[in-house]
This record gives sequence, structure tokens and C-alpha cells, in this order.
Amino acid sequence: MYHIVAADSRSARNGSVIEVVGRYEPRQEPMVIKANEDRVFHWLKTGALPTDTVRSLFQRSGLWLKWSLMRAGKDAPTIASEMEKWQMLQAEKTRRESERKVRHAAARRKASASKGPESAEAPAPAAPPQA
Repeated sequence: MYHIVAADSRSARNGSVIEVVGRYEPRQEPMVIKANEDRVFHWLKTGALPTDTVRSLFQRSGLWLKWSLMRAGKDAPTIASEMEKWQMLQAEKTRRESERKVRHAAARRKASASKGPESAEAPAPAAPPQA
């Protein structure tokens, strides 16, 4: 589990943090990205710059899209409709990815079954002659 924090760029990497604004749990299935939207947007408004990794996490969770729309001056209904579209696209992407994993696993099973037991009994390659 990793914390997503607001920290002063002049402090040490493992130094003190100003505020913990979220967490990232990559080992969960599916992975968990939780962030306090209000605090994240507060820090972004005050000039905080996310690292590349944190920006990618925000993109995966939709926070970066919402932040971009807010920065562009979109009104709340527009932001809500765009976020709804984004969520539907993410659900479709997740569905396609799970179907791909199932097809890939079936292809691996079929390939290993077609090799059969004769491939398991194949003789080991002979050692090169020593001079």
C-alpha cells in the first residue's frame, strides 16, 4: 500500500509530508486508488505538481479528467456528463480486457494440450563433446 501525499519539493524524499490525500493498493484485485477529491483539487489549485506516477494514477481513477475539465471552466452538469461517459468507457475497457485474458488462457491451455505427453518424454539434448 502506498500513500499519495502532498509534500514540499525541497524536503527529502522520505521527509515529512504536508498531508496524506489518498492511497494506492496495487496488490488488490482490481487495484485500489482512493483519493480525497477535495484535498487533491485544493493542492492542485495552489500549484502542487503531481509526479508522473501520481498523474497516471489520477488518470486511471478519472481525477485528472475532472481536474482538466474544472481548469477549462466547464460547469458542473458538463463535468458530470463527461465523467459518466468516461466511466462507461472504462467499464467497456475492463470487460474487453477480461475477455482477452480468458481467450489468452484458453489458447495457452489448448497449446499445452496439443503438445501432449510426447513432448514431456522428449530426450534431453546431448552434451557437446569435450576435447
